[in-house]
Amino acid sequence: MGPNAACSAPQVARRLVLAMTEARLPSDERSPADLAREAEELAARVRAGERRAIARALTEAERQSPLSAALLRALQKGLGRALVVGFTGPPGAGKSTLVDAYLRELRRQGKTAGVIAVDPTSPISGGAILGDRLRMTSTLDNEGVFVRSLASRGHLGGLTPAAVRMIDVLDAASFDRIVIETVGTGQSEMDIAEVTDVRVVISAPGLGDEIQAMKSGLLEIGDILVVNKADREGAERTYHQLKAALRMRAGERAATPVLKTTALTGDGVAALAEAIEKVGERRLAAGPQTRRQMRARYLIARAAADLIAEQIRQADTEEIDRLADAVLEGSASAREAAVRLMAERLRGR
Repeated sequence: MGPNAACSAPQVARRLVLAMTEARLPSDERSPADLAREAEELAARVRAGERRAIARALTEAERQSPLSAALLRALQKGLGRALVVGFTGPPGAGKSTLVDAYLRELRRQGKTAGVIAVDPTSPISGGAILGDRLRMTSTLDNEGVFVRSLASRGHLGGLTPAAVRMIDVLDAASFDRIVIETVGTGQSEMDIAEVTDVRVVISAPGLGDEIQAMKSGLLEIGDILVVNKADREGAERTYHQLKAALRMRAGERAATPVLKTTALTGDGVAALAEAIEKVGERRLAAGPQTRRQMRARYLIARAAADLIAEQIRQADTEEIDRLADAVLEGSASAREAAVRLMAERLRGR
């Protein structure tokens, strides 16, 4: 589409929102010395727990701006102390309500929490729709809880790479627990296993969640399985089906705890918090560097996948068709074709 081509209303609205956002943020045309100085000042405010500074740092991390790189360098000391807990599961399982109940339990225990709530992306602005925050009422006017919504931006794994950097910001702000709630796309919530210390997989009666979980591999990543809305008909059946599915797993997976909760009343939430702490103690024993390296490997893998996708988009049609024919004929696997494509693209540079 040329520069003078007509744009649809959604496209115009999105461009206006992006322009307004960019106008509010500081210019990126700053010297390395200026960036380093600003980053040090912002890092000091984040460590002091200043909420406006935390919000600004999270915005920079989400944008992956030049300031964010300097900021993350300034925040390095002492990172890896917070326990990162992931909540995932199919839509309708009550994830946001259960997270809200878990936050209330943490505050009752005197613990603080930073929350990254991954929401669907708005087709207009590209930002988060904020549905999760509407259900997290315990966070209102609570200085011990900080909630930040993050747009999924179409990432099928339920997380964007920006989430990893935002974990570092909340960690530096000295929150005791960092909670990540994914967008809830059911079949593709596997990234949560790569970036969190404790994975809580939530299901509910009447949704066929136990079947979805077994098919998508959520049983394989879950440290704790939860049947939420346990006061509803069918909850006991879902509970026993999940227990039976675990018995077919080998090793430690067979011992994965299955809990029942009713988030609206708080029933079972204290037991869930206790189970999270037990798993968390084992994960924290691995040390901060090991746990942070796991998240860095995720970033590298995602960057590599994005790079390959970009190379494919930029490749000549003839080049792609030749490799596609080789795959169809069986003379090359899809993996071999990808390797050839990358080798050819790298030689062409």
